[in-house]
Amino acid sequence: MDRIALISDVHGNLTALEAVLADIDARGITRIVNLGDYVGKGPRGREVIDVCRERCEVNILGNWDDFLPDPARVIDSEGLAWWLAQLGEGQGEWLRSRPFSHDLLISGRWLRLFHASPVSVHHRVRFDHDEQQFLGMFANTPATGDGPAPTVVGYGDTHDPFYEVAGRGLTLFNTGSVGNAMDDPTPVYVIVEGVLDALEPAPFGVQFVRVPYDAEAEIAVAEAMGMPELDGYVAELRHGVYRGAVNGPRYHRAESRGARKVIR
Repeated sequence: MDRIALISDVHGNLTALEAVLADIDARGITRIVNLGDYVGKGPRGREVIDVCRERCEVNILGNWDDFLPDPARVIDSEGLAWWLAQLGEGQGEWLRSRPFSHDLLISGRWLRLFHASPVSVHHRVRFDHDEQQFLGMFANTPATGDGPAPTVVGYGDTHDPFYEVAGRGLTLFNTGSVGNAMDDPTPVYVIVEGVLDALEPAPFGVQFVRVPYDAEAEIAVAEAMGMPELDGYVAELRHGVYRGAVNGPRYHRAESRGARKVIR
């Protein structure tokens, strides 16, 4: 059985990334795919990029990776200007050149990985989607290309891990977030297990792993570096409460479904 670790939404949280990578190493997993959003929200986007370039077999484009270093974007906030200034030479170009998606064959299933949706890194599909949105996640688009349509799709973006199976065996899962997990602020990643490149059906699994880490150490780094919007970051790392619910909407919008807060 082959195993691949899927990480996503590190968002400049180097302490969380190092804890997750240590857990991956302890399990003997050598293949890692990153589903994007290396930067923004946390203090050490530059260092996170360096580590992911070294450790991840595939690095996929995220929405923050696309819009933050966009030369056409007007920087209209202290936070955005600060996070952009943290990038090292050439890192902005590297982020924006990441592939949109990554396909592979495992245990007779076509698996497609992307950041947010097959339409765009800026088109969000949440856990409370409808049937049309669910089926749309398995579609080929100009962004994904015309390869075999996937039967399994994994994505990140919403920081809200879930696993869902519907008609015809279509399987959709969200990896959650390594560096900016909501509700439960413990970093989470996914292990996909199966037989790579196998056309015939074989055992296949999706496992979610939570990895405790020293959130206070990361908060101390952000404070020492003078990162803007620190109060919102502290609320997210300590309590899993989205900053939009604390400070009002800014870069995303927080909504509630019952007592559950989700990010947009």
